[in-house]
Amino acid sequence: MARTTTWVKVVSRSQSGPICTKSVTGKKAAALRRVAWLAALFMACGSAAAADLVVKKHDLFTARQGGYHTYRIPGMVITLDGTMLAYVAARDADIWDYGNYDTVLRRSTDGGKTWSPMEVLVDAGTSTVDNCVLIVDKKRAGVVHHLYCLDYARTCYRRSTDHGRTFSPATEIAKPFADFAAEYPFVIRATGPGHGIQLDSGRLLVPVWLSPSKQQFPSAVSVIYSDDHGDTWSRGPIVVRSGDPATHPMEGVVAQLRDGRVMMNIRNESEVHRRAVAFSPNGVTDWTVPEFDPQLREPICFGSLLAAPREIAGRAGVLLFSNPDNVDRSVEIGPKHYCDRKNLTVKLSLDDGADWAKSLVIEPGFSGYSDLCVSPDGTVYCLYERGAITSYYDPAAVAVASFDLRQWLPAIPERRDSE
Repeated sequence: MARTTTWVKVVSRSQSGPICTKSVTGKKAAALRRVAWLAALFMACGSAAAADLVVKKHDLFTARQGGYHTYRIPGMVITLDGTMLAYVAARDADIWDYGNYDTVLRRSTDGGKTWSPMEVLVDAGTSTVDNCVLIVDKKRAGVVHHLYCLDYARTCYRRSTDHGRTFSPATEIAKPFADFAAEYPFVIRATGPGHGIQLDSGRLLVPVWLSPSKQQFPSAVSVIYSDDHGDTWSRGPIVVRSGDPATHPMEGVVAQLRDGRVMMNIRNESEVHRRAVAFSPNGVTDWTVPEFDPQLREPICFGSLLAAPREIAGRAGVLLFSNPDNVDRSVEIGPKHYCDRKNLTVKLSLDDGADWAKSLVIEPGFSGYSDLCVSPDGTVYCLYERGAITSYYDPAAVAVASFDLRQWLPAIPERRDSE
């Protein structure tokens, strides 16, 4: 087969004045195309005023109302019939991680214009119900998968076949965690939180984290997955554990990239205060050693990651990431190395997270956990913890913000894989 050569003309000016040209090939040409693409991206992003983008916000769950003390740990998905499901942990008379906690839900069938009254999704008596994860099955109409934790000691699974209106009785996902225990003895485990994903292959993928201590450190991060639409679940290898290289990793989030690989973005407590990122060819095996992304600051809080489908974004490689974009500390809450949870920001990448081109501040004040989803019409929704009553562990509300992704995208050509 003949070798295909890509030629790029480079124009330069010598000190004496005349213009000369030369042609380059291979890696140098690819590097020059990348520089040109980034320059176009910079110019496009600079010309698009953030003030032109309309962000709508309103509270969905308000603390001290609805029979609960505090609402935390938000998640949101959009089912195949367009129903929006917004779910949170509803905590009774406390703000910490153990107590008589339920999971509650509100739904919208008109694109977030109106919302149903709050309803209880899971109530396990006096047990702690937390870390709810939903996955919309794109290959089976009406199916929504539901995972959650009981007392951080058991993992349960339910299924809806009517777009999340009703769910089956719970069954326990036991074997993957028994297999984990043989390698990494733990006393607490947690799914997600936020949303899980389904790969193009149909595989369901949910990040999990484990700890041998109720203090939640040290810790390790992995995944559980299903290749039969939730009938059975298996474990993946440990992606990262404390010290290799991230300190106390937990709460990973995943997205499938345009080349089929899976990115995991991981909360951690490392001194660099940056998010850790690893990649797998299939979401389960052969994970790369995590590296810190210098563009993504880590105050030590959950963040959300979302790959916008090409049919919605109009291009491949679009990723969104949200977290409190801050590494300063002014409030004496939590361990000394924790930073303030404030300045909740959504970041945009057009090249699968290699560069984060744009940022949009959703909530400049106290703000914590968040989850992202996008509707077929291109509206991005961010469900997030807002404000603080006694501390940012006690948010005033869980609110939903929305904006038009297509309006936010800069008008530059799509970057190709070879670039």
